[in-house]
Amino acid sequence: MSPAAGARILLVDDEPAIVRAVRANLGSRGFRVDVAESGSEALERAESHPDLILLDLGLPDLDGLDLIRALRGRGRAPIIVLSARGAERDKVRALDLGADDYLTKPFGVEELLARIRVALRHTLRSGADEPVFRARGLTVDVEHRRVTVDGDELHLTPTEYALLTALVRHADRVVTDAMLLQEVWGPEYGDEDHYLHVYVARLRKKLERDPQKPRYIATEPGVGYRLLTEEA
Repeated sequence: MSPAAGARILLVDDEPAIVRAVRANLGSRGFRVDVAESGSEALERAESHPDLILLDLGLPDLDGLDLIRALRGRGRAPIIVLSARGAERDKVRALDLGADDYLTKPFGVEELLARIRVALRHTLRSGADEPVFRARGLTVDVEHRRVTVDGDELHLTPTEYALLTALVRHADRVVTDAMLLQEVWGPEYGDEDHYLHVYVARLRKKLERDPQKPRYIATEPGVGYRLLTEEA
């Protein structure tokens, strides 16, 4: 059985057409869907600990970014933002506040389902102690600090290794530039994007067959990066 089967999803949106479409499509695939049409209602329903939250940023009573902050103070259920706000700054702010992923309206049902599956799988993985990460030929042995691709060992600098393991910890999720800079270099480097871009390029050169068409490290333009564990 899929790890997503039977998961309970809280949909926070006040657009009737979106609510009907999402509820029908998710319900037909075995998800249990609760709906909240306002921020206050979302906070109330979140007390019952849903497995995942789909959240629109444009709510009638509370800004979605403020709601993300409030929800993160109450639990760790994955949050996928669904919003007509396509500006990069909104995506970055939502992710930095604790959202796990971001889809801009209009979106396809299959893409939404894929993001839900990824978020739920990540929740299951994060609860386990897994010293070895494996995905599509990439192996990261954290205990022995050993990285291989298709059986060939890579020789990474300490910074390259720290960057890769930071991406591994958040596999399949968007990690903003600021989050990576703080995890790898420290809080004083929060605005030094050029450090990050240089080291991502170096890491791709060692990791990818074709750095111009990366299999593992995908760029989310203007936002950050995502380590892919499945073929796009």
